[in-house]
Amino acid sequence: MKVKNNSKANMRSVILNGARRNEESRIWRIDFSFRRNDKRLFFLFLSLFFILNLTSCGIRKSIKHIPDISQYSLEIPKVNKINDSTFSFNQNYLTKNKQQLWELYIKGNPLQLGYNNGALIQNLMQKQEEIFFSKVEGFVPSKFKQKLLRGFLKWYNRKMYLNVREDYQAELYGLSRYSSDKYDFIAPKYLRSLYLHGAHDIGHAMQDLMMVGCTSLAVWNENTEDGDLLIGRNFDFYVGDDFAKNKLIEFVEPENGIPYLSVSWPGMIGVVSGMNKEGITVTINAGKSKIPWSAKTPISFVTREILQFAKNIDQAIAIAKKRKVFVSESILVGSANDKNAVIIEVSPDNFGVYKVENTSRVFCTNHFQSDAYKNDKRNQKQIAESHSEYRYEKLEELLQENKKLNPEKMASILRDKSGLKDEKIGYGNEKAINQLLAHHAVIFSPQKRLVWVSSNPYQLGEFVCYDLNEIFSDKRLKSGEFAKSDLNITKDYFVDSQDFKNYEEFKKINSQFDDEKKNFSEEFIDHYQSLNPDFWLVYYQSGKYYFKQKEYSKAKIEFEKALTKEITTIPDRESIQKYLKKINKYLK
Repeated sequence: MKVKNNSKANMRSVILNGARRNEESRIWRIDFSFRRNDKRLFFLFLSLFFILNLTSCGIRKSIKHIPDISQYSLEIPKVNKINDSTFSFNQNYLTKNKQQLWELYIKGNPLQLGYNNGALIQNLMQKQEEIFFSKVEGFVPSKFKQKLLRGFLKWYNRKMYLNVREDYQAELYGLSRYSSDKYDFIAPKYLRSLYLHGAHDIGHAMQDLMMVGCTSLAVWNENTEDGDLLIGRNFDFYVGDDFAKNKLIEFVEPENGIPYLSVSWPGMIGVVSGMNKEGITVTINAGKSKIPWSAKTPISFVTREILQFAKNIDQAIAIAKKRKVFVSESILVGSANDKNAVIIEVSPDNFGVYKVENTSRVFCTNHFQSDAYKNDKRNQKQIAESHSEYRYEKLEELLQENKKLNPEKMASILRDKSGLKDEKIGYGNEKAINQLLAHHAVIFSPQKRLVWVSSNPYQLGEFVCYDLNEIFSDKRLKSGEFAKSDLNITKDYFVDSQDFKNYEEFKKINSQFDDEKKNFSEEFIDHYQSLNPDFWLVYYQSGKYYFKQKEYSKAKIEFEKALTKEITTIPDRESIQKYLKKINKYLK
């Protein structure tokens, strides 16, 4: 027993050190890359767990677990293909609108919901699986290490099924019947679907990647033109441009509970952004997490349960409080019935609710604000070192400039790319409200039951409007359309600008700096910097390249340029300063 405890302590040290190094070396956007040393530490961690825990009873039970579906009636869907972008089965539909957003309407008991969902989106879901797992295969090319990773996932997720509602498991089972056979070597289809719903949480917990480093706000009374509650959010989840292409807007009418809208991607039954027919809204923002020892309830299932069963804020709080999560997360909940919004702050060992007083607005970035977390050291470090507080202050500044918001003004806030006092901080800077990597942006008007969803690219495309009162009624069946197009918000002019074209080119070139074998000319580096000249990262990347080439004088010039720009985090600034210290020693 003593040896086992020491092993656990050592392994916790290994992954904590790996996460800390990864945080300090994180560059610009979320991906699945590690530096060479991080990889060694990561797989040492996996190997130890694989050896110590693969034979445990808990793992055997979890990998053999199949949900009980005997209580549900089922009609196997026979999908009718109307055209290349429209499919139907009974009163379930999938179609693509002119803004290239997929719209899915499903209804039924939990098992039927899963089957209807899977049958209609099968091709889209299998494509999303391929995109996601190709990222993982790129990160772990070795077959042996892939085996270790599978062993780790089985161990880490051994308790997840015990913390997920049985009806959601039945729905997932139905959905998983339409998953690809290609990835059965990772896990059986049902378990794979379950694991994927915890992918955000696992990435957040294990690598501290802040994969959902989002911004959201709610305003009402004197802060809106009509006094109604208005909510906006950017969901800054990035797994590559391909993953974000097929956005899916789900309209779900469950047999039990409240019909709701959810914005995510094919294969997702949890909720990251959504509103129900009662006017309850949910959005999630990641907080600073400690590294847990096992997966429990994925946060997207907590928010799904709130949408499906809550009619007011008190009911939403009660649902969140009874679930065991394994990461730290802020859930912004808006309520038409309360004409108010609060932030529910959850973590593995704490729970708080942030309610504003004497004001009619609430902001949510990536740190906690409730009394329950005032003395939390991780939260204090997050405020001090990350870009969360900066974006919070930017929201305050934008609300001073825009006294009374409407949906169009809310969209302009979500699209804002500047720093404090309108400073140019470079495109893609995580200190901006619009980081130019969002999977989607959403605007909610809960009292009117209206939702606006952004279209590609990022939150820059046209916002498409949906009226839940009409969609969950006979009006939709008569019109045959989901969107209320006359209320759409036009695309951002920035999409057609030269600056945007430069930014897209910058993204492609920036990824080349990850290849240590590549050599660049001075002309190439000058061009790279000219594409995004206000962004500290272009000088940091150039400095690292010259440092690797042992051209220390050139490296010093680039690092010093980077220090004159708005650097994203304290660890990023410290990394530059460490390079300069090394360079000064070499130049003596």
